[in-house]
Amino acid sequence: MRADVINNESHNSGDITLLGFWIYILTDCVLFATLFATYAVISPGTAGGPSGKDIFDIQFVLVETLFLLTSSVTYGFSTLAMYARDTKKVMTWLAITFLLGACFVAMEVWEFHHLISEGYGPDRSGFLSAFFTLVGTHGLHVSLGLVWIATMIVHVGKNGLSEKNQTRLKCLGLFWHFLDIIWICVFSLVYLLGVVL
Repeated sequence: MRADVINNESHNSGDITLLGFWIYILTDCVLFATLFATYAVISPGTAGGPSGKDIFDIQFVLVETLFLLTSSVTYGFSTLAMYARDTKKVMTWLAITFLLGACFVAMEVWEFHHLISEGYGPDRSGFLSAFFTLVGTHGLHVSLGLVWIATMIVHVGKNGLSEKNQTRLKCLGLFWHFLDIIWICVFSLVYLLGVVL
């Protein structure tokens, strides 16, 4: 009976952690909603400089987008492997997710470097300032997600699929898929509309 009580407390602890992480996701929603609203208001302010259609390479960003969306699929496979209690597959899919996410971040860094070297840095106009802030904040989140993925690979390798690690992987999954949803909004509202308008 004592083992049942301990197991139930562990289960409740995992549920509380997930609930707390949902609350964190909601606060991040507020952050990104604020950044999107700011971008919408400031983006027409080009100060005589370039607009989105002048500087965005939509094909490049589409490849970048495919890397991130594919990483969401591979993370889904790692979650399925977790439920199947297959530690090796969890680690393999996490590693693939990490590589795809790293490609996304590398492309974003290259894009930022290219724009700044062309004289289109965040200090050039309100539009570029809002663009760098919104896209950069998302990129920072993805970078932190990569650190978390790498940490989980180490934890799963050392401790297997313990209850704690499963809860951590579920929270990481929420975070990673949330970033994909935010990026779809960025791609649609910033890049696609920026090229069209």
